[in-house]
Amino acid sequence: MQNAAIIPILFTAIVAVLGLLIAMRPELTIARGGKIFAFVALCILPVLSVWAGFNAQIERSTSTQFCLSCHVMNDFGQSLYVDDKSYLPAAHFQNNFVPRDHACFTCHTDYTMFGDYKAKWRGVHHVIVQYFGTIPKPADIKLYTPYNNRECLHCHAGSRVYEEAAPHHKTPDMLSRAASNQLSCMNSDCHEFVHDVADIGGATMWKPKADGQ
Repeated sequence: MQNAAIIPILFTAIVAVLGLLIAMRPELTIARGGKIFAFVALCILPVLSVWAGFNAQIERSTSTQFCLSCHVMNDFGQSLYVDDKSYLPAAHFQNNFVPRDHACFTCHTDYTMFGDYKAKWRGVHHVIVQYFGTIPKPADIKLYTPYNNRECLHCHAGSRVYEEAAPHHKTPDMLSRAASNQLSCMNSDCHEFVHDVADIGGATMWKPKADGQ
């Protein structure tokens, strides 16, 4: 990701240098080759710079660090470290069931920019509220729509541990109902503890070992 971030900076620096050169030496553009040079420097390279920067920031926005960079999301980040395997995000994060660097995006693939037009508008609304509105308390933040089992099944569907787990066969049609989204994976009889940030203050936290220990 760091290398990806360097590319737009490099492009921008090149555009600035070439633009300054053309401004200081306008006679360079008199000849045909100079016109081509100016077109590449002032038109093609800026477009490439914007494209590279956009791609770098899109990739960055899928990182856990980016998702938790807003103060209001701190408690959600802390919930990944709750020392209780019944807490779904914590169990996935601590056991590397999801990549820790992209933990949020792995389970929320339809969020804001990555979702439909409604999700994109909600993302814009979040930015507006962040700077001009009243930021809600973490415990008051709720999903706009019920969590889609698709986000669970794109990893678990077909896996033996999921298909053969006894709790997933409480009723004969349980797996098929989950697959069709008729039965939420996060109901009171299944995985009811998700982030649960309202009670995060009294929770015991898991402390990962430092590298090399």
